[in-house]
Amino acid sequence: MAIFRAKEVHQLSDVELDENIQKLRMELLQKYGKVSAGGASENPGRIREIRRTIARMLTEQGMRKQA
Repeated sequence: MAIFRAKEVHQLSDVELDENIQKLRMELLQKYGKVSAGGASENPGRIREIRRTIARMLTEQGMRKQA
């Protein structure tokens, strides 16, 4: 799954936002599961980027609900 920047997130529709949030959350759970099982992540910075992207998307959803 790709990492989205704020400008890209703003251009997504509501349905696309929901789908991408779910996909990223599943990927994050897989990464956390691998790390907790004692495995080393290929790209440790990926977890941080996924968390930040989810936060960007949730922020955008909140802003849309207010407007």
